[in-house]
Amino acid sequence: MALPLRHELKFLVTRTQLEVLRQVIAPVLHLDPNAVKNGGSYFIRSLYFDTVYDDALYDKIAGVKDRDKYRMRIYNMSDREVFMECKTKVGNLISKRSVKIARDLAEQLMAGDPAGLENTQSGLLRDVYREMRTRLLHPVVLVDYEREAYVHPAEEVRITFDMRVRSGLNSIDLFNPRVPTVPVLPNDETILEVKYNRVLPPYIRDLISFACPEAVQSAVSKYTLCRQYEGKE
Repeated sequence: MALPLRHELKFLVTRTQLEVLRQVIAPVLHLDPNAVKNGGSYFIRSLYFDTVYDDALYDKIAGVKDRDKYRMRIYNMSDREVFMECKTKVGNLISKRSVKIARDLAEQLMAGDPAGLENTQSGLLRDVYREMRTRLLHPVVLVDYEREAYVHPAEEVRITFDMRVRSGLNSIDLFNPRVPTVPVLPNDETILEVKYNRVLPPYIRDLISFACPEAVQSAVSKYTLCRQYEGKE
């Protein structure tokens, strides 16, 4: 089955630009239901996986066009919903597969044990099994941030502000709220992401250009930022 591919634009914005963006998009876009439910924003913790040779890290740094990135994700530090995900980049387009897993399975995968996944009905989990067996895929870094998300029905536009991005350094303890973390962006910068299906509606593009006339599209990666302390770049 073909993956549904979407565009993804990324920018680094200052605190001032963030405030202006909030003001100009509020009349046009609506807060994501999860943001509304949590008072305007919600907390995301992702545990990223990589191969024994750090292929995901080095492929990103090298700008390899087609690549996969595996992660486990929870929201607001709750283990009631744990997701295993694979984000795929195909040229300039992206796609994401996601499957909900039990905490017991999450703990098993965090320990490096994919036993049993070869028989799962989930294609994503079978891929995880293959990668863990053949390329020694394993957890490498925690990525924490607060997300404010807005949506618009035209082209399924989704605009997110990822704020206060922090690295869990050497810990892979996904469910531990007391893991020490450090900020990875200077001056409290925010990562702006704009996702859409085929064409970004011109009026939304104009709003972003008006609010952030000097913003330059970036290849910024929260995963890469959070591994910068390992001296691998």
